[in-house]
Amino acid sequence: MAILVLPFAATIVGCFGLPQFNNAIQPSPYDDDIQTRIIGGSDAQESFFPYQVSIRFSVSHKHNCGGSILNPTVILTAAHCVHGFWPLDFYVVVGSYLLSNGGVAHAIRQLRAHELYNNFTFKNDIALIMLQSPIQYSINVSPIQLETRYIGYGLDVVLSGWGTTSYPGYFPNNLQYIHLQTISNTRCQRLFLTAPKTFPVFKTALCTLTQSGKGPCKGDSGGPLVYNGKQIGIVSWALPCALGYPDVYTRVSSYIEWIAANARV
Repeated sequence: MAILVLPFAATIVGCFGLPQFNNAIQPSPYDDDIQTRIIGGSDAQESFFPYQVSIRFSVSHKHNCGGSILNPTVILTAAHCVHGFWPLDFYVVVGSYLLSNGGVAHAIRQLRAHELYNNFTFKNDIALIMLQSPIQYSINVSPIQLETRYIGYGLDVVLSGWGTTSYPGYFPNNLQYIHLQTISNTRCQRLFLTAPKTFPVFKTALCTLTQSGKGPCKGDSGGPLVYNGKQIGIVSWALPCALGYPDVYTRVSSYIEWIAANARV
């Protein structure tokens, strides 16, 4: 069994800039079947998650990672989503719960991964995307507040994203969401003892666990984990999707100072 990092590393694509469209996002091989979604998730409706964004490849226009809106020109995501890439390799779509159409595309000015990000252990798996033009807020587009306090375990949290159900499945067209529960980092690391291979669960991480068959998968990376209306985590890594092991997130409260210094939020 191999570790599934969300998403798998991709080959760097060429710099072709922002695609020439506004509200007509070019379609990719998305699948509306009920099986191809956040595993065990449900269809989100329009405006359910106005802070959710889709980070897409400029050449193929395919969804790569999720992210969240911090302010009109800054997106929060995972470092492994942008590590080794250039700003022109991606663009960001806001304001749509469908991958196939709708939303507004924004060109990227800068990719700013944490300077101490470790691509082998996924420590400091956090990054900011600086946009070339400001996002216009609406009922379908608004920022998410960040949780500054340390969040404990046993809490009901919400994850949203367009991740697949299994590798190499299709991304669902409709945004998915699921309720999960946080667990302690100690229990999280202990549950990985039976895994063939794993990574350290750092103090700056946060874990969720639910029944086997539910949880994030490829394409959910960088997306927001939310508790009580505030973002507490960023999807980082997991074992092959929803097999009963915990899912690991970057703990937002551990990086409030870094975010403020780099995003001026």
